[in-house]
Amino acid sequence: MSRYTSAQERVYSEQTIHWLQLESIPTKASIDQLRDLIRYHEWKYYIKNNPVISDYEYDRLFDLLKSLEAKYPDTIHADSPTQRVASDRISTFRSVEHLVPMLSLANSYNAEDLNDFDDQVRKLCLIQAQVPIEYIVEPKFDGGSVALVYQQNHLIRAATRGDGIYGDDISQNIKTINSVPLSAKFAEHGIHRAELRGEALIRKDRFLKINEERKSKGEEPFANARNAATGALRMKDPKETAQRGLDLFVYQMGLAEDDQAQNILDSFDTHQATISLLADLGFKIPQKEIKLCTGIEQVIDFCKAWEEKRDSYDYEIDGMVIKVNRIDYQKKCGSTSHHPRWAIAYKFKAKQATTTLQNVRYQIGKIGSVTPVAKVEPVHLAGVTVSSISLHNEDFIRSKDLRIGDRVLIERAGDVIPYIVKAFPEFRTGDEHLIEFPTHCPECNTPLVQDLGEAAWRCPNHLCPAQIIQRMVFHISKHAMDIDGIGRSTIERFYALGWLRDLSDIYDLDYKRIAQLEGFGPQSAHNLRLGIEKAKQKPLHRLLHSLSIHHLGRRSSKLIAREVNYIFDLQHWTLDQLESIKDIGPILARNIMEWFGKEENIQMLRRMESLGVNMRQTPEDLPPKIAEDAPLRGKTILFTGKLLRLNRNEAKTMAERAGAKNISSVSSNLDILVVGEKAGSKLNKAKAIGSVRIISEDEFIRLIGK
Repeated sequence: MSRYTSAQERVYSEQTIHWLQLESIPTKASIDQLRDLIRYHEWKYYIKNNPVISDYEYDRLFDLLKSLEAKYPDTIHADSPTQRVASDRISTFRSVEHLVPMLSLANSYNAEDLNDFDDQVRKLCLIQAQVPIEYIVEPKFDGGSVALVYQQNHLIRAATRGDGIYGDDISQNIKTINSVPLSAKFAEHGIHRAELRGEALIRKDRFLKINEERKSKGEEPFANARNAATGALRMKDPKETAQRGLDLFVYQMGLAEDDQAQNILDSFDTHQATISLLADLGFKIPQKEIKLCTGIEQVIDFCKAWEEKRDSYDYEIDGMVIKVNRIDYQKKCGSTSHHPRWAIAYKFKAKQATTTLQNVRYQIGKIGSVTPVAKVEPVHLAGVTVSSISLHNEDFIRSKDLRIGDRVLIERAGDVIPYIVKAFPEFRTGDEHLIEFPTHCPECNTPLVQDLGEAAWRCPNHLCPAQIIQRMVFHISKHAMDIDGIGRSTIERFYALGWLRDLSDIYDLDYKRIAQLEGFGPQSAHNLRLGIEKAKQKPLHRLLHSLSIHHLGRRSSKLIAREVNYIFDLQHWTLDQLESIKDIGPILARNIMEWFGKEENIQMLRRMESLGVNMRQTPEDLPPKIAEDAPLRGKTILFTGKLLRLNRNEAKTMAERAGAKNISSVSSNLDILVVGEKAGSKLNKAKAIGSVRIISEDEFIRLIGK
């Protein structure tokens, strides 16, 4: 079962284009939508290994969210993408905690970005402009990230990157990789326990051979080498992992402890020294591909040289990684909650190709949005065969002047999403014809409508079979009711059999009949029943989110669930009541009122309740309580000046978790002012008040016990 339905993915595609086209910072009410959009793209990248936007576009969305949260700091929550590292955890493997967090990398795309990075390192380390900094530059492998733990010379655990804090235990699968030593003589170097970072990969020639074998067996070929590698890491049978022929490059020592559990990584002067030690111990490292550069100009030249020869390399790489070589400088630079400040990724430019636009098909979403999808002559692009490309909406088609039969230029921006850049009118022969956007729903023939201010056309018939199926698929999905044992194909099959007509039918299935279906059996029917019974006890916010109310995302559902004891209370809520909830805007409020104003929706909920589905607020719907002994409980706090060890958002989140309330100005109501570099008028005003406790960033970190 997929976390997101195809209908959701089409909606997110529309939203992505909308957000990327914004020319100014939007309103406070739209932050929730942007957070959900970024979470979706993180899922596509880390879980599905199939991103649908370029890294550069993701960075633009991420930076826009940071700007919004900086402008409206009271909207920041611990579950915001800016407050954590993106996740790829999978529930089928035991979850384990990394000894040291596996952070992401900040990205760069040109020489200017790298020069800015160099300037930042100089400021953090107090290095004069005329003094060159040593950097290690190495390939940015496009595979699956892994953490290896060795203790008393033996490999005791391997885990996926996961959410950076926890990963999936894949020890048995890793042991099938011949390039991973099962033991290494760490003790000879005073190391009792070590945690290493590596990347699991498949050689390009091996990948081609695997796909040829799959085709000969009538199996679907893998989209790219990365998918084949990351999939192999999560095989339930280690023998199947071994058949993929993975390699694993180790590129960093994250932790080195002596027998007293003291981290002795500081005993190494440079990153280069740690890599040399790992090579001596028998690990596969990219020795020939690594270069020690003196000064950022050498770094830039080396990155550009590798961009030219990337296609001739034996493994897929999508950029280069630049790291400050000296360990003491790395410590001075520190890290944010998202990435180290002493390292950065240089991403290679997008690849392009030309092909022919052969046809356009239309897909219907859960709220009726009609998404055109271009069918193009299959073309190999950046390691993937592209045959379908989203055209987003009618405006996109018109702005590109696309026609059936056109020769078009496509690219995989950031080596990910296929995107039509433009058509080539000069190649037209006269046989091409305009794309006629439908005026009626392709599924139920209802006339389409277009809401004011929206680019998408929608089918307004909520009984449209395509919409009903999409709503059911969304209802059972991971972040809605999360029902195990049922997926899209099962929903479509049960709908065709007449067993499902609305959401309440999901909770009233005949398991005896299901057990008799081909492909099911008693055990599958039993598992489905267990999954549905478990879903009946889900908290109220999940139920609200699962109803497919337009614009009602996960966070908005949680906000409403905090204020509503019983779901049917919403029948009687007014617009003013709904808008009084923080971050619930007028459009969403109206959509909620309209949904709960329809008798058929209320009857469906009543039937669900009669079948045992929870309709009331649960403890899980309420915000977490602050501990009585929280170090900053009841205090107000404000940050001013430039923080060096934390970014502003993570500092505020840490303060909230410690019990403090963040406020925006200095007054007699302020208890604590945390002062960074170049603090200005706020510091002077706090001194004048006299009662405000003024502390440094380091004192703040010690105060909250981090």
